[in-house]
Amino acid sequence: MLTILGLGMIICFMYLIMSKRLSALVALTLIPILFALITYALSFFVDSLAGFNISELGPMMMEGIKKLAPTGVMLLFAILYFAIMIDTGLFDPSVKWILKQVKGDPLKVTLGTITLTLIVSLDGDGSTTYMICVAAMLPLYKRIGMSPLIMACLMMLASGIMNLTPWGGPTARAATALHVDPNDVFVPMLFPMFVAIIWLYFLGFMYGRMERKRIGIVELDISHGDNIQISQVPEANRHHLRTFNALLTLGLMITLVMGILSAPILFMVALCIALIVNYPDLDMQKRLVGNHSASALAVVGIIFAAGIFTGILSGTGMVDAMSKQLVEIIPESMGPYLAPITAVISMPLTFFMSNDAFYFGVLPVLSEAAGHYGITPAEMARASIVGQPVHLLSPLVPSTYLLCGLAGINFGEHQEFTIKWAVITCLVMLVTAVIFGIFPLYSTLG
Repeated sequence: MLTILGLGMIICFMYLIMSKRLSALVALTLIPILFALITYALSFFVDSLAGFNISELGPMMMEGIKKLAPTGVMLLFAILYFAIMIDTGLFDPSVKWILKQVKGDPLKVTLGTITLTLIVSLDGDGSTTYMICVAAMLPLYKRIGMSPLIMACLMMLASGIMNLTPWGGPTARAATALHVDPNDVFVPMLFPMFVAIIWLYFLGFMYGRMERKRIGIVELDISHGDNIQISQVPEANRHHLRTFNALLTLGLMITLVMGILSAPILFMVALCIALIVNYPDLDMQKRLVGNHSASALAVVGIIFAAGIFTGILSGTGMVDAMSKQLVEIIPESMGPYLAPITAVISMPLTFFMSNDAFYFGVLPVLSEAAGHYGITPAEMARASIVGQPVHLLSPLVPSTYLLCGLAGINFGEHQEFTIKWAVITCLVMLVTAVIFGIFPLYSTLG
C-alpha cells in the first residue's frame, strides 16, 4: 500500500507541475501533505499502515527541511554573490572575448557552451556551474536570438556527465554504499564519459546548424565600440575593481573545492566582502540586493518546499516500500543482467527519488542480489551512476530550478525539451560501458 501511495504521490506531483496546473512550490508543499493525510486515514482500515500517527507529520517535514537547509542557504547567498559580480562588470570582458570568437555564429555558440560548462563543472557543484556559465552565455543567446532552451539543455547534459567525478556526489555515494574505492568506480568510467562528451558535441553541432539555418550568422561589431555589459544597472559597474573581484571569486572557488569551510559560510563571507569593497554606500548595497532578492527567494522557497516533499516521502516509509517492491518484481531469470538493469532503472529511480534514497536504499539490495551471479560491487556501482544526466531533470534537484530561473525558462518546458537527449546520453554511456567491459551485460559466474 505504501508503494502505491508513494507512486501515486509522485505521479500526481509530476502531472500537476508538467501540465502547469500548479507551480512547483505549491505542488511540492501541498501534494505530499495531502498524501500523508490519505495515509493516515487509510491506517484505520489497512493493517500494513497501522501505527501511522498524524502527529509525526510535522517532524517529518521539519526533518526534510533541515536536510536541505544548508543547500537553501548556499543558493541564496551564491545567487546574490554572482548577481553582484555581474553588476560589477566582472564577466563583461569574458563575454566580449567569447563574442569575438564566435562572431555571431550560432554553431560556435553551442559548441562554446558545451566547452565552457565541461570546464567549469569540474568543481563538481552544479549550482556554481550554472551561475557562472549562464552569466557568460545567456547574453550571447539573447543578442543572437537563439533559444535559451538549447543553452539549458547543453549545460545540463554537460554537467550531468561531469557529475560522475568522485567529488561530484553520485560516485562517492555509490562507492560508500557498496564499500568500494571511489577511484575503482570512476576511473573505468572515464572512457564512457569521453564517448558521451563526443555525443554531446554532436548534439550541440546539430542544434548549432539548426539555429544557424534559422537565424543566420549575426554580425556583432565588437571591435568598434560595441559596449558589452551584462548588468542592468550601469552605475553599479566597477571596472576599476575587476582584478580584486576576479581574485575574490577565484579564491572562493578554490576554497570551495578544498572544502576549507562549508559552502553556505563561504558564500556569505564572500558576498559581504564584495559588498563592502565595491559598494561602501549602504543605499547602493540595499538597492542591488533588493534587485536580485526576488529571483533568489523564488529558488530558495522551492528548495525548502522540496524538503517537505522528501521528508514525507521518507518519513512515511514510502521510499523504503518502493525500493523493496522494485527488487521483488525483478524475475530471477533476469539476475545475470542486473548490471545493465541497474543502469537502466537508475534513470527513472534517480528521477523520482533523491540520490541518497537510490544509492543508500536501492543499490545495496540490487548489489547483494547481483553478487550471486558474480557481478562485483564495483561493477554495480559503475552501472548505478549511468543515469545521472536524467537525474538532473528531476524536480527534486535544486540546481535545475536555479538553471531554469537564471535562463528565464519554464521548468516543465526544460524537462520536455531535454528529457530525450538526457536518456540518449545515458544510453551512450551504458552501451559504451558494456562493449568495453566496464560492467557486464550478462554474468553467470557464481
